[in-house]
Amino acid sequence: MSAGKEKLVTIDPAELPAHFDSPKAEGEWDRLWSESGIYHYDPVESRERTFVVDTPPPTVSGSLHVGHVFSYTQADLIVRYKRMRGLNIFYPMGWDDNGLPTERRVQKYFNVRCDPHVPYEPGLILTAATEKESKNPARLVSRQNFIELCLQLTGEDEKAFKALWQRTGLSVDWRQEYSTIDDVSRTIAQRSFIDLYEKGHIYNVDAPTMWDVDFQTAVAQAEVEDRKLPGAFYNLRFGVDGGDSFVIATTRPELLPACVGVAAHPDDARYRNLFGKSAITPLFRVQVPIFQSELVDPEKGTGILMVCTFGDATDVEWWREKKLPLRQILGWNGRLLPVKFGSQGWQSQEPEGANRFYEQLVGKTVKAAQKTIVELLGLAEGAAEGSLPPLVESPKPIEHSVKFYEKGERPLEFIPTRQWFVRLMDKKDRLIEMGDRIKWHPDFMRMRYRNWTENLQFDWCISRQRYFGVAFPLWYRLDAQGIPDRDHPILAPAEMLPVDPMQALPPGYDEDQRNQPGGFTGEADVFDTWFTSSMSPQIGSRWALDSGRHARLFPAEMRPQSHEIIRTWAFYTIAKAMLHEATIPWKHVVISGWVLDPDRKKISKSKPGETKKAKAAVVTPMDLLDQYGVDAVRYWSASARLGSDTLFDDNLIKIGRRLVTKIFNASKFVLSQTADATPITRALDLAFLAKLRGLVHETTESFEDFEYAAALGKTEQFFWNNFTDTFLELVKARARSDEDLDGRGSAVVSLRLGLNVLLRLFAPFLPYITEEVWSWAFAKETGAASIHGRPWPEDKEFEEIGVLGDPEIFDVAVACWNQINKRKSESGVSIGRAILKLTIAGNQATIEKFKAAESDVMSAARAERHSFIVDTAIADGEFEIREAEFADKT
Repeated sequence: MSAGKEKLVTIDPAELPAHFDSPKAEGEWDRLWSESGIYHYDPVESRERTFVVDTPPPTVSGSLHVGHVFSYTQADLIVRYKRMRGLNIFYPMGWDDNGLPTERRVQKYFNVRCDPHVPYEPGLILTAATEKESKNPARLVSRQNFIELCLQLTGEDEKAFKALWQRTGLSVDWRQEYSTIDDVSRTIAQRSFIDLYEKGHIYNVDAPTMWDVDFQTAVAQAEVEDRKLPGAFYNLRFGVDGGDSFVIATTRPELLPACVGVAAHPDDARYRNLFGKSAITPLFRVQVPIFQSELVDPEKGTGILMVCTFGDATDVEWWREKKLPLRQILGWNGRLLPVKFGSQGWQSQEPEGANRFYEQLVGKTVKAAQKTIVELLGLAEGAAEGSLPPLVESPKPIEHSVKFYEKGERPLEFIPTRQWFVRLMDKKDRLIEMGDRIKWHPDFMRMRYRNWTENLQFDWCISRQRYFGVAFPLWYRLDAQGIPDRDHPILAPAEMLPVDPMQALPPGYDEDQRNQPGGFTGEADVFDTWFTSSMSPQIGSRWALDSGRHARLFPAEMRPQSHEIIRTWAFYTIAKAMLHEATIPWKHVVISGWVLDPDRKKISKSKPGETKKAKAAVVTPMDLLDQYGVDAVRYWSASARLGSDTLFDDNLIKIGRRLVTKIFNASKFVLSQTADATPITRALDLAFLAKLRGLVHETTESFEDFEYAAALGKTEQFFWNNFTDTFLELVKARARSDEDLDGRGSAVVSLRLGLNVLLRLFAPFLPYITEEVWSWAFAKETGAASIHGRPWPEDKEFEEIGVLGDPEIFDVAVACWNQINKRKSESGVSIGRAILKLTIAGNQATIEKFKAAESDVMSAARAERHSFIVDTAIADGEFEIREAEFADKT
């Protein structure tokens, strides 16, 4: 080596393990990252230099699956890139630990059921119910005990979730951890309610609401999904007051006792003569009006239908518009209530017969009641045809869409209850405008938001008849009869928040006035979980609690989430930001797809695969991480584009592991080469670096567009095609030359720069292997202990080299090298076999360009003699091997 020249930090490969030990490296780097605080948010940094992430708080109701690792990793890729671009990152993690999924898990786990009338048991400790105990009737526990059990189990679940996220390499600032049931979240949610109430955006009303009969709570439209179920059309003959009859086709004959009207389309000539008359219902002989409505589909069924309170949303609309009577036959538990025909509101032409029929339905579930009433309709005398049964013909089987609560097991019903609502129906245009101000990735997801908003049918029902959730911060005064004044609630003052009105007292009242005439009662309902989760950006920014912090962190830069909750989490978060501050909650929303099992169905912790193959494919995330290593699993996640559903395939994870192994081995070779830090002068080296600079431009552009998968694909392709399999091989001999020290230095410095840049391009995707390799030499050379604290590659690093070469020189060198290796393979000789004589054909321009890299290629090919033939028919940049004489095998 030349004296006085800077020496590069090199390694001795013998001192490194033969293979990358993923578990060992992951544990060590996790500890060092935590100790160094490299992922900590700096509150002193300017807002302009801060990138705020509104991280999805996963629902804490069981175990996580590979789909969670998939989507959360994708968000982390963007975060790591932004951090390397020099931005101050606010990247919290929250847990959505209140709501129906948590209650259901607690009920099953402990085999308990909450009964608010049961007295509190101080110090109650329960363990997981055994299989035998789970078959016993559920133990009744008080509301407070039930909440304590929920807190106990969610606390344990959160520890497991956190361990997985830390193992997955998420660069979260764990100092910003929160849960949607903690004091800060409850305070902000309750502040949100009070603010919206005072602005006139919230109201409560007793009205038909979508109701889950198993959970026995109201649900919002955004939580409803359609499921295809088998059903049937039952053709029922109705009479007409004064004579005549007609047939109605219905899928819900069990609602016949609740019939309050009959409707047909105004242009339907079949029924035009009936409008304004009254129909007589079969069995119960109730007189109901026949009216016209454009909402009726003449092509469906018989084109005329019965209006019941309540079969669906259209029934609710007609009930309100036509001021029809309310005949509620379905109770909160999904069973038919006792009613008496002939009493007020239940008029019948034959009340005794109506009651005789109805008594056979009381207390039955919807399904059982349907079976019974169909039997009655097929046997009993009709309303208008004397002895003819009202059931005109055999039921016609159909398959139809039925609305379910997304976590429910029985169809939803419309049941009148008093609920709290946020007014949104009058704000659709503004909500769409807010959605258009946000950049959606991919952009077509914007239309899902727009379509959902345009088709919104109801205001947002935010009250739930449950226990473990954020309480409404209010009480009601009771009059002398003990009836609550729900139109004038007592709102909790700000200093009392967070508050549980079932435990705390409203200002000016004593405990002995609770639930007493002339006293007060607390609101027993809790918020819909989305009412709190929709404040996740504000929970991070401490809205209404810390104005300075809020100004620095709101709105956020990015919201990552999956596509199925655009209608819930995205929609409600946009609504809250608009209603509170007339702004958007974030500038970008990145939408991930689902992970599909071999049956091409979403992998879910609540809905395991149906086939044996699908079930076998659903492995736990920890098993995957243990088997393949974190980087390999992250590679699989990063290979999927935003918004695209992806089939779970461990073959892709294996490809990721192969990439990690190649980085490990190639890095050992590159960093073990010794040379002086000489200037880069050789044409092939400069051409390679020009190609590398082009890669940096392309990957940067991809990441700026949130297209991380494209950035990974380009980097990986370059690594294999332009670095390890080509440039490294082409300059290997020169990098070890003792005769050409300047050429040796140029090769080694170029290899190291190439590796340095590629490691940083891979760092967001493969944080552990890149950190491991970085620590071998580059940490000491650069003074940066972690690659994740280094800047993303930029032009200035290449400008320091001077004028870069023509990238086409590198391309023609690779093209010739590949043709030589192809001829060796076709001739059945090894790539390392020497060549005695080689004849290469190409056009004049390509040959001239190639000469700048000629010596490196011939040295790598071990060609002792070579010559060129000019052939104008060969395309630019391409070669043909016309003759190759190989040395004998040694």
